[in-house]
Amino acid sequence: MSGFRNVASCLAIVLLALLNQEVLAQGVTGKTVRVVVPNAAGGPADLLARVLAERIGRAQGPTMMIENRPGASSVIGTEAVARAKPDGNTILFTGNPLIIYAILHPSVTYDPLTSFEPICLLVNLPLVLVVNSSSTFLTVADLLAAARAHPGELTFASYGPGTPNHIVEESLKRAAKADWTFVPYPGGDVPAVTALLGGHVTAVLATYSSVMEQVKLGTLRPLAVAGSVRIPTLPDVPTIAESGYEGFAESGWIGVFAPARTSKEVIAHLSTLFASALKASEVTSRLLPQGLYPVGTCGADFGSYLRKQYEEYGRVIREANIKAE
Repeated sequence: MSGFRNVASCLAIVLLALLNQEVLAQGVTGKTVRVVVPNAAGGPADLLARVLAERIGRAQGPTMMIENRPGASSVIGTEAVARAKPDGNTILFTGNPLIIYAILHPSVTYDPLTSFEPICLLVNLPLVLVVNSSSTFLTVADLLAAARAHPGELTFASYGPGTPNHIVEESLKRAAKADWTFVPYPGGDVPAVTALLGGHVTAVLATYSSVMEQVKLGTLRPLAVAGSVRIPTLPDVPTIAESGYEGFAESGWIGVFAPARTSKEVIAHLSTLFASALKASEVTSRLLPQGLYPVGTCGADFGSYLRKQYEEYGRVIREANIKAE
């Protein structure tokens, strides 16, 4: 009888292995992978998805078809992936709003930490604090000192409210123990940057890709980078942490996710595909000029990063009393 049980156990193990191989083959090699971008075409996530899909296809990986599903601040496309079959054939490209929107709108049907399997944190989008080149503020220390000396008088603009830029700005306000007036602009970074160029606001916190041309032209002056490291093309611009606020490190990011309960084998294979693609010189040469800096943190490490972001964003949203629009 024990011999029969041993044989049955061995057969079960072999069958499970074969099933896993079948799921892996179908999920990431045998069928077209649907890549859902919950934003309109032309944005950073869309560009990143297309560059990586092209590279993976050329490297004899699965064919990846980009599907833009914008709407409801990225909720429509995100919910579609959360409901998709967990077979590796549908994945999601998204960033900070995945977490932020769920905190601000508890009624959404997905949970950012449990409705998805994190595959890889793909890129960072550095945020830069800039002023008009005619400003008297030459350093971030000057700017924040003035904000402390004259509470509420300075105006900080960004895309918002309730956007990653706004939340990072509120984090800086608390770290600096300063106060200023937040001026939200709809429609991305461009309206806020336009207001800064026109002298209507004191400073703007925006993605580097949104201000790099004005920085090159000398019409905007970068004071500090919000992330953990300096931007290679701005080697003389310090991080906020280097400017006296140790530990401050915030940036935009884009990652790739699969529906919850996608098998570990499929997640591991997809992680390998994306991590490898990010290292290709033809990929980095297309991403860096757009202000997208490859990271390639995958699996459990990406999951830990997401949990930390959820805690930090939740704390700032509560402390600043940020409400959904």
